[in-house]
Amino acid sequence: MIEIRTLASGSAGNCYWISDGKSPLLIECGIRFTDIRQGCGFKLSELAGCLVTHEHQDHCKAAKDIMKAGIDIYMTNGTAQALDLTGHRVKIIKAGKQFNVGAWKVMPFEAEHDAAEPVGFLAQSGDEKLLYLTDSYYCRYKFKGLNYIMIECNYSLPELNANIAAGVIPSALKNRIRRSHFSLENVKEFLLANDMSRVREIHLIHISKDNGDPAAFRREIRRLTGKPVYTH
Repeated sequence: MIEIRTLASGSAGNCYWISDGKSPLLIECGIRFTDIRQGCGFKLSELAGCLVTHEHQDHCKAAKDIMKAGIDIYMTNGTAQALDLTGHRVKIIKAGKQFNVGAWKVMPFEAEHDAAEPVGFLAQSGDEKLLYLTDSYYCRYKFKGLNYIMIECNYSLPELNANIAAGVIPSALKNRIRRSHFSLENVKEFLLANDMSRVREIHLIHISKDNGDPAAFRREIRRLTGKPVYTH
């Protein structure tokens, strides 16, 4: 069984702790290092590594502190260059090329976002598979045998349109949001296109506080899939 713990999720910062019982990992480090230490129970030395999807600060704010703590950080060359990160703790990865972190086998795959070289992650330990996809308005890939899905559900189109009409969200931001983030409608399409037969849990992450409704999203995805759904 894979354990998933959310330290932070959303535009203010993203950081997730996952463990297969042998090799705990961080996915993203977009919050204060002190909060990461606390969220990990002050056991950073147990971490096998930290995976980072792209260079936006809500996903990598504590990258330098993570490295200073002696933890390897995994990111694409485009992300490392955008952050001007170098050193032996920076492990350069590439979409489509699997790498190992502790007991995990991780396959990065291309994401669609306004960043230098963004990726998502398919992480496997033993027979357990976890998919992590955020900050992408589209996913061109399909996956088999998933057990855990962590997927961005940033907004719903009706909610976004209503907020624009009410003046809560500037209309100029609409295209940026739609071309950089996964919507509820995208999530539904993605889940229906993929093999859900072995899925145990679906985690909806990076939900917008203005354009998202966690309770409604949870109900809709549970109704669609029949799987346990959690919002973060």
